[in-house]
Amino acid sequence: MTRQSHDQFAKEYLEELLTPLGTIKKSEKVKSEVQEIDVWFEPFSDQNQENLPLGLLGKMAKTQCLFEPFRNPPSEIEIRSCLLKLYAVHGDVVRKAKRENRNIAESDLPILWILTPTFSDRMIAGLGAVEIAEHWVQGVYFLPNILKTAIVVIHQLPENEDTLWLRVLGKGGTQKRAVEELTELPENNPFRENLLEILADWRKNLELRDNLSRDEEEVIMNLSPAYLQQIEDWKQEGKQEGQLLLITSLLEGRFGSLDAELSGLVEKIANIPISERTQLLLSLGNLSREELLQRLGNEIV
Repeated sequence: MTRQSHDQFAKEYLEELLTPLGTIKKSEKVKSEVQEIDVWFEPFSDQNQENLPLGLLGKMAKTQCLFEPFRNPPSEIEIRSCLLKLYAVHGDVVRKAKRENRNIAESDLPILWILTPTFSDRMIAGLGAVEIAEHWVQGVYFLPNILKTAIVVIHQLPENEDTLWLRVLGKGGTQKRAVEELTELPENNPFRENLLEILADWRKNLELRDNLSRDEEEVIMNLSPAYLQQIEDWKQEGKQEGQLLLITSLLEGRFGSLDAELSGLVEKIANIPISERTQLLLSLGNLSREELLQRLGNEIV
Protein backbone atom coordinates (compact mmCIF):
# COMPACT_ATOMS: atom_id res chain seq x y z
CA MET A 1 0.00 0.00 0.00
CA THR A 2 2.83 2.40 0.85
CA ARG A 3 4.55 1.61 -2.46
CA GLN A 4 1.37 2.35 -4.45
CA SER A 5 0.71 5.58 -2.56
CA HIS A 6 4.28 6.76 -3.10
CA ASP A 7 4.16 5.80 -6.79
CA GLN A 8 1.07 7.92 -7.37
CA PHE A 9 2.54 10.87 -5.47
CA ALA A 10 5.91 10.63 -7.23
CA LYS A 11 4.27 10.54 -10.67
CA GLU A 12 2.15 13.62 -9.96
CA TYR A 13 5.11 15.41 -8.39
CA LEU A 14 7.53 14.76 -11.26
CA GLU A 15 4.89 15.51 -13.89
CA GLU A 16 4.17 18.88 -12.25
CA LEU A 17 7.86 19.80 -12.29
CA LEU A 18 8.69 18.46 -15.76
CA THR A 19 5.65 19.58 -17.77
CA PRO A 20 7.12 23.06 -18.46
CA LEU A 21 10.22 21.39 -19.94
CA GLY A 22 8.67 18.81 -22.25
CA THR A 23 6.13 16.06 -22.81
CA ILE A 24 5.08 13.44 -20.27
CA LYS A 25 3.88 10.14 -21.71
CA LYS A 26 1.33 8.96 -19.18
CA SER A 27 0.52 5.35 -18.37
CA GLU A 28 2.86 4.02 -21.05
CA LYS A 29 2.94 0.23 -20.88
CA VAL A 30 5.83 -1.96 -21.99
CA LYS A 31 4.69 -4.36 -24.70
CA SER A 32 6.95 -7.27 -23.78
CA GLU A 33 5.44 -7.46 -20.30
CA VAL A 34 2.52 -5.93 -18.44
CA GLN A 35 4.56 -3.21 -16.77
CA GLU A 36 3.89 0.48 -16.56
CA ILE A 37 6.59 3.13 -16.82
CA ASP A 38 6.42 5.57 -13.93
CA VAL A 39 7.42 8.69 -15.90
CA TRP A 40 8.54 8.83 -19.55
CA PHE A 41 9.76 12.32 -20.37
CA GLU A 42 10.62 14.00 -23.69
CA PRO A 43 12.03 17.56 -23.50
CA PHE A 44 10.78 20.27 -25.82
CA SER A 45 13.29 20.84 -28.61
CA ASP A 46 13.21 24.62 -28.13
CA GLN A 47 12.98 24.65 -24.34
CA ASN A 48 15.45 26.94 -22.57
CA GLN A 49 15.98 24.82 -19.50
CA GLU A 50 18.71 27.02 -18.06
CA ASN A 51 16.07 29.46 -16.81
CA LEU A 52 13.98 26.87 -14.97
CA PRO A 53 14.66 26.51 -11.22
CA LEU A 54 14.99 22.72 -11.20
CA GLY A 55 18.71 22.35 -10.58
CA LEU A 56 19.86 18.75 -10.75
CA LEU A 57 16.45 17.48 -11.89
CA GLY A 58 16.49 19.98 -14.77
CA LYS A 59 19.93 18.75 -15.80
CA MET A 60 18.68 15.17 -15.82
CA ALA A 61 15.71 16.20 -17.97
CA LYS A 62 17.74 17.77 -20.77
CA THR A 63 17.41 14.54 -22.77
CA GLN A 64 14.63 12.01 -23.24
CA CYS A 65 14.50 9.79 -20.16
CA LEU A 66 12.56 7.46 -17.90
CA PHE A 67 12.16 8.12 -14.18
CA GLU A 68 11.57 5.24 -11.79
CA PRO A 69 11.17 6.58 -8.21
CA PHE A 70 11.25 4.16 -5.27
CA ARG A 71 10.00 4.71 -1.75
CA ASN A 72 12.34 1.99 -0.44
CA PRO A 73 15.68 0.89 -1.92
CA PRO A 74 15.02 -1.32 -4.97
CA SER A 75 16.12 -4.95 -4.92
CA GLU A 76 18.15 -6.66 -7.62
CA ILE A 77 14.92 -7.95 -9.18
CA GLU A 78 13.38 -4.46 -9.19
CA ILE A 79 16.51 -2.99 -10.80
CA ARG A 80 16.37 -5.60 -13.54
CA SER A 81 12.66 -4.90 -14.01
CA CYS A 82 13.47 -1.22 -14.58
CA LEU A 83 16.16 -2.16 -17.09
CA LEU A 84 13.69 -4.40 -18.95
CA LYS A 85 11.31 -1.45 -19.29
CA LEU A 86 14.11 0.80 -20.54
CA TYR A 87 15.23 -1.63 -23.23
CA ALA A 88 11.65 -2.32 -24.30
CA VAL A 89 11.32 1.44 -24.83
CA HIS A 90 14.58 1.45 -26.78
CA GLY A 91 13.18 -1.27 -29.00
CA ASP A 92 10.02 0.75 -29.67
CA VAL A 93 12.06 3.86 -30.49
CA VAL A 94 14.31 1.94 -32.92
CA ARG A 95 11.37 0.23 -34.64
CA LYS A 96 9.58 3.57 -35.06
CA ALA A 97 12.71 5.10 -36.61
CA LYS A 98 12.97 2.20 -39.08
CA ARG A 99 9.33 2.58 -40.10
CA GLU A 100 9.98 6.28 -40.74
CA ASN A 101 13.18 5.44 -42.63
CA ARG A 102 15.44 7.52 -40.44
CA ASN A 103 18.58 6.80 -38.46
CA ILE A 104 18.58 6.77 -34.68
CA ALA A 105 21.68 7.86 -32.78
CA GLU A 106 22.72 6.32 -29.49
CA SER A 107 22.26 9.74 -27.87
CA ASP A 108 18.61 9.75 -29.00
CA LEU A 109 17.76 6.70 -26.87
CA PRO A 110 16.27 7.49 -23.43
CA ILE A 111 18.35 7.18 -20.28
CA LEU A 112 16.90 5.56 -17.15
CA TRP A 113 17.05 7.45 -13.85
CA ILE A 114 16.36 5.26 -10.81
CA LEU A 115 15.56 7.43 -7.78
CA THR A 116 16.05 5.73 -4.42
CA PRO A 117 16.10 7.18 -0.87
CA THR A 118 19.11 5.04 0.12
CA PHE A 119 21.26 2.37 -1.52
CA SER A 120 23.89 -0.01 -0.19
CA ASP A 121 27.55 -0.01 -1.18
CA ARG A 122 27.10 -3.70 -2.06
CA MET A 123 24.40 -2.88 -4.63
CA ILE A 124 26.42 -0.01 -6.11
CA ALA A 125 29.45 -2.27 -6.48
CA GLY A 126 27.37 -5.13 -7.86
CA LEU A 127 25.96 -2.88 -10.59
CA GLY A 128 29.37 -1.48 -11.46
CA ALA A 129 28.04 2.01 -10.81
CA VAL A 130 30.43 4.95 -10.38
CA GLU A 131 30.18 8.65 -9.58
CA ILE A 132 31.29 11.17 -12.21
CA ALA A 133 32.33 13.95 -9.87
CA GLU A 134 33.52 16.44 -12.49
CA HIS A 135 30.09 16.64 -14.18
CA TRP A 136 27.58 15.63 -11.53
CA VAL A 137 27.24 15.68 -7.74
CA GLN A 138 27.70 13.25 -4.90
CA GLY A 139 24.98 10.63 -4.84
CA VAL A 140 24.58 10.23 -8.63
CA TYR A 141 25.95 6.89 -9.85
CA PHE A 142 26.22 5.80 -13.49
CA LEU A 143 26.15 2.21 -14.65
CA PRO A 144 28.48 1.33 -17.58
CA ASN A 145 27.74 3.62 -20.54
CA ILE A 146 26.23 0.90 -22.71
CA LEU A 147 23.43 0.38 -20.15
CA LYS A 148 22.25 4.04 -20.29
CA THR A 149 21.19 3.96 -16.64
CA ALA A 150 21.96 6.02 -13.56
CA ILE A 151 20.97 5.74 -9.91
CA VAL A 152 20.32 8.78 -7.72
CA VAL A 153 20.83 7.99 -4.03
CA ILE A 154 18.79 10.81 -2.55
CA HIS A 155 20.13 10.87 1.01
CA GLN A 156 23.68 11.28 -0.35
CA LEU A 157 22.84 14.40 -2.37
CA PRO A 158 24.27 17.68 -1.06
CA GLU A 159 21.55 19.67 0.68
CA ASN A 160 21.30 22.79 -1.46
CA GLU A 161 18.83 24.52 -3.76
CA ASP A 162 19.91 22.50 -6.80
CA THR A 163 18.93 19.18 -5.21
CA LEU A 164 15.75 20.30 -3.41
CA TRP A 165 13.32 18.91 -5.99
CA LEU A 166 14.83 15.43 -5.74
CA ARG A 167 15.28 15.43 -1.97
CA VAL A 168 11.51 15.82 -1.52
CA LEU A 169 11.32 12.23 -2.84
CA GLY A 170 13.59 10.96 -0.07
CA LYS A 171 12.79 9.53 3.35
CA GLY A 172 13.21 10.43 7.00
CA GLY A 173 15.11 13.58 7.85
CA THR A 174 16.12 14.10 4.22
CA GLN A 175 12.51 14.40 3.11
CA LYS A 176 11.44 16.37 6.19
CA ARG A 177 14.08 19.05 5.66
CA ALA A 178 13.32 19.24 1.94
CA VAL A 179 9.59 19.74 2.55
CA GLU A 180 10.40 22.50 5.05
CA GLU A 181 12.64 24.16 2.44
CA LEU A 182 9.87 23.93 -0.13
CA THR A 183 7.39 25.70 2.15
CA GLU A 184 9.92 28.52 2.58
CA LEU A 185 10.26 29.21 -1.14
CA PRO A 186 9.11 32.66 -2.31
CA GLU A 187 5.39 32.81 -3.10
CA ASN A 188 6.19 33.75 -6.69
CA ASN A 189 8.10 30.52 -7.28
CA PRO A 190 6.36 28.89 -10.29
CA PHE A 191 6.18 25.45 -8.66
CA ARG A 192 5.54 26.23 -5.01
CA GLU A 193 1.74 26.41 -4.86
CA ASN A 194 0.96 23.31 -6.93
CA LEU A 195 3.65 21.19 -5.25
CA LEU A 196 2.37 22.14 -1.79
CA GLU A 197 -1.06 20.99 -2.91
CA ILE A 198 0.31 17.66 -4.22
CA LEU A 199 2.22 17.05 -0.97
CA ALA A 200 -0.79 18.01 1.14
CA ASP A 201 -3.03 15.68 -0.89
CA TRP A 202 -0.62 12.78 -0.30
CA ARG A 203 -0.74 13.46 3.43
CA LYS A 204 -4.54 13.75 3.47
CA ASN A 205 -4.96 10.48 1.57
CA LEU A 206 -2.69 8.66 4.02
CA GLU A 207 -4.51 10.04 7.06
CA LEU A 208 -7.81 8.64 5.88
CA ARG A 209 -6.47 5.08 5.97
CA ASP A 210 -6.79 2.59 8.76
CA ASN A 211 -3.87 0.71 10.36
CA LEU A 212 -1.10 2.99 9.12
CA SER A 213 2.38 1.49 8.91
CA ARG A 214 5.33 3.14 10.64
CA ASP A 215 6.56 4.35 7.26
CA GLU A 216 3.19 5.94 6.47
CA GLU A 217 3.14 7.64 9.87
CA GLU A 218 6.61 9.02 9.12
CA VAL A 219 5.42 10.36 5.76
CA ILE A 220 2.50 12.13 7.45
CA MET A 221 4.89 13.83 9.86
CA ASN A 222 7.31 14.77 7.07
CA LEU A 223 4.55 16.28 4.95
CA SER A 224 2.89 18.20 7.79
CA PRO A 225 4.74 21.48 7.01
CA ALA A 226 3.34 21.41 3.45
CA TYR A 227 -0.17 20.69 4.70
CA LEU A 228 -0.10 23.44 7.32
CA GLN A 229 1.46 25.91 4.88
CA GLN A 230 -1.31 25.24 2.37
CA ILE A 231 -3.95 25.93 5.00
CA GLU A 232 -2.11 29.09 6.07
CA ASP A 233 -1.83 30.29 2.47
CA TRP A 234 -5.57 29.87 1.98
CA LYS A 235 -6.25 31.66 5.25
CA GLN A 236 -4.00 34.63 4.42
CA GLU A 237 -5.25 34.95 0.87
CA GLY A 238 -8.91 34.50 1.80
CA LYS A 239 -9.27 31.42 -0.38
CA GLN A 240 -12.66 30.34 0.94
CA GLU A 241 -13.25 28.41 -2.26
CA GLY A 242 -10.01 26.49 -1.76
CA GLN A 243 -11.00 25.59 1.79
CA LEU A 244 -14.38 24.32 0.61
CA LEU A 245 -12.69 22.21 -2.07
CA LEU A 246 -10.27 20.77 0.50
CA ILE A 247 -13.09 19.85 2.89
CA THR A 248 -15.15 18.36 0.06
CA SER A 249 -12.15 16.31 -1.06
CA LEU A 250 -11.56 14.96 2.45
CA LEU A 251 -15.22 14.05 2.93
CA GLU A 252 -15.33 12.30 -0.45
CA GLY A 253 -12.15 10.43 0.39
CA ARG A 254 -13.78 9.16 3.59
CA PHE A 255 -17.41 8.63 2.53
CA GLY A 256 -17.39 8.51 -1.28
CA SER A 257 -19.78 10.61 -3.35
CA LEU A 258 -21.52 13.14 -1.10
CA ASP A 259 -25.30 13.18 -0.81
CA ALA A 260 -27.25 16.33 0.06
CA GLU A 261 -26.88 15.79 3.82
CA LEU A 262 -23.10 15.46 3.73
CA SER A 263 -22.72 18.24 1.15
CA GLY A 264 -24.52 20.52 3.57
CA LEU A 265 -21.76 19.97 6.12
CA VAL A 266 -18.99 21.42 3.93
CA GLU A 267 -19.71 25.07 4.61
CA LYS A 268 -20.47 24.38 8.27
CA ILE A 269 -17.07 22.76 8.71
CA ALA A 270 -15.38 25.70 6.94
CA ASN A 271 -16.87 28.06 9.54
CA ILE A 272 -15.48 26.17 12.53
CA PRO A 273 -12.49 27.89 14.19
CA ILE A 274 -9.26 26.83 12.45
CA SER A 275 -7.87 24.75 15.34
CA GLU A 276 -11.12 22.82 15.80
CA ARG A 277 -11.56 22.41 12.04
CA THR A 278 -8.06 20.97 11.62
CA GLN A 279 -8.61 18.53 14.48
CA LEU A 280 -11.94 17.44 13.00
CA LEU A 281 -10.51 16.89 9.51
CA LEU A 282 -7.56 14.92 10.87
CA SER A 283 -9.94 12.61 12.75
CA LEU A 284 -12.25 11.86 9.81
CA GLY A 285 -10.73 8.44 9.29
CA ASN A 286 -12.03 7.38 12.72
CA LEU A 287 -15.55 8.81 12.35
CA SER A 288 -18.57 7.11 10.85
CA ARG A 289 -21.15 9.09 8.89
CA GLU A 290 -23.53 9.07 11.85
CA GLU A 291 -20.82 10.15 14.30
CA LEU A 292 -19.83 13.06 12.06
CA LEU A 293 -23.43 14.24 11.67
CA GLN A 294 -24.02 13.95 15.41
CA ARG A 295 -20.78 15.74 16.29
CA LEU A 296 -21.52 18.67 14.01
CA GLY A 297 -25.11 18.77 15.17
CA ASN A 298 -23.96 19.06 18.77
CA GLU A 299 -21.20 21.61 18.15
CA ILE A 300 -22.85 23.85 15.56
CA VAL A 301 -26.20 25.50 16.05
